[in-house]
Formats: sequence, structure tokens, C-alpha cells
Amino acid sequence: MHDYRAPRWLVGGNAQTILPALVGKRFEGPAPHYTRERWTTPDGDFIDVDFQPAPQPGAGWLVLFHGLEGTSRSHYAEAFAHVARRAGLSFAVPHFRGCSGEINLAPRAYHSGDYEEVGWILQRLRERAGAPLLAAGVSLGGNALLRWAEEAGASAAATVRAVAAVSAPLDLAAGGHAIGRGFNRLVYTRMFLQTMKPKALAKLAQHPGLFDRERLLAATDLYGFDDVFTAPLHGFRGVQDYWTRASAKPHLARIQVPALVVNALNDPFVPAASLPRPHQVGRHVTLWQPAHGGHVGFPGGGLLRGHVMTLPQAVLGWLRQHV
Repeated sequence: MHDYRAPRWLVGGNAQTILPALVGKRFEGPAPHYTRERWTTPDGDFIDVDFQPAPQPGAGWLVLFHGLEGTSRSHYAEAFAHVARRAGLSFAVPHFRGCSGEINLAPRAYHSGDYEEVGWILQRLRERAGAPLLAAGVSLGGNALLRWAEEAGASAAATVRAVAAVSAPLDLAAGGHAIGRGFNRLVYTRMFLQTMKPKALAKLAQHPGLFDRERLLAATDLYGFDDVFTAPLHGFRGVQDYWTRASAKPHLARIQVPALVVNALNDPFVPAASLPRPHQVGRHVTLWQPAHGGHVGFPGGGLLRGHVMTLPQAVLGWLRQHV
């Protein structure tokens, strides 16, 4: 995967991001079938976790943390579900708060540095699995998973055997500013805000006075949204404090379990210049930075049968080396 190249007919990071998400084949055979559990959180809220059991009992586990506004039905989640099923692994997708189709209860949502939540989820799944897990995170979920591994240090090995982050915005300020400019602002920012703003307003209806409604309505990019909503609801002083403290990049050398970090150099909103270099990470971290792939795209196959299974196959293959 570190030398991945996109099909010749699919040129550029935006095409390699958008088309795979819209039309890329996600699985062979039947669609992933999930069973859902609702877990009560330590603060009295809830999350929903979708499970795909292994074909045989006693198999290992793969856990996937989704990206911003993602679900277990996102294109990459179903592709990971497919490769997990084919590998004989149990598979779980914990939904961040408010992402499972029902608004959560507490005066909070989720964010890129939500490592305490990630740690609580992984511990519960570790207890169920009876052995350390394999864990992957995509985009926001990848950054949050790495932040957990950084904070956990040596103790992470009791919970996971290895972790992987795909297309994670490791420098949140660089990614936040990039997605707020030009084509990115017109397409990706608009898409995210179309769901994030209504959720925030629903949260305000639950908890009147939680934030400034007019400022939220006036926000036209993630900088403005995070400054009025995400940052203050999760204990940050503002968007700059949030983006600084939640970014995984400055702490990668603290990771003490095998960790794979995959970022395409043509990712439209994770600038190549912001990515870590080998001297900036510890010996446990492996960097894959192919020239192609877009943001969680990495399409394979031909024009008529393009698919998005190449990346999950490669990531799971790397993770399983550490079982």
C-alpha cells in the first residue's frame, strides 16, 4: 500500500476521494449484516455499536472508528466489514455520539481528540473479546485512535495488538484550514455542515443556552463551527486550543504499540506538507504515504468495476502481522 497507485483513468485527489465513495464496490457477496447494541456511557449518555460476528467463535476482533459524520454504512466501513468477514474476524463499529441515527442525550457530541471515549470503548470490547484487539480508525476516528494510543503509552498493549489510522488529519489546523478553501469549501465543507448544523441545533433544543445559535447559523466552515460548538462543548478554550491539543502529530513518538499511519500525498484536505516525517515518529510507528489515494479513497479495479477494498485489505494485512 505504501507504493499504491490509482487507476490511470482516475486522476487527482478529488476524483480519487469522491468517486470511490459514491460508486466504488464495497464488498463481494451479501452486504454486511450488523446487530446493534446500545451502551450506556459513564456519564449517563449512550452510544450505539454495530457488530458483525465472526463465522467461527473464538476468532480475533477488528474494531473500526469511523470518520466525521460517518456510520457503519459508510463506504469504507462496509469495505472493512467485508475484509474482516473474509478473514474470519469479528468486527465492530462503535458510533461516536449522535452518529448512529439518533441524537445523544448529554450536552456534548464527539471530536477528533476524544481519546477517553475511545479508551472506554476499546476496554469494553477487549473484555468481550478475551484478548487484545486490532483497531483501525478512519479520518477523525484515526486521529482519535492515535491520540488514545499516545495517552495510553505502554498500557495500550493490554488492550490492542496494533492500531492503524487511515487518512487521519494529524495536524488539525492544517486540515481545518485546507478544507475551508476553494473547491474543498464548496463541496466537502458544505456536505459536512449539512448534517452537523442540524445536529447541533437539535442539541441546543435539548439544552437551551448551550451555545450561541446565531453564531452557529453564521458559521460557513469547520473553523467557525468548531469554535462555537465543538470546542466549548468538549472543554477547549476555542478552535485553536481544540485543534492544537487534539492533533495526534506532535505526540506520535509516545506510541508504544505497533501503529500504521496511512495518508495519501494527494489527499484534498490533509496537506502533504503537514504530514509527519520518519524522524518525527517513534520506532513503533510505520508511515505509508503513497502519492495517490485521495481521502479514504484508494480505489482499485477498472473503470466499470472499481472497488474500495484495496485499502482495507492492505491495512488488515499489516495489522494481522502483529497477532
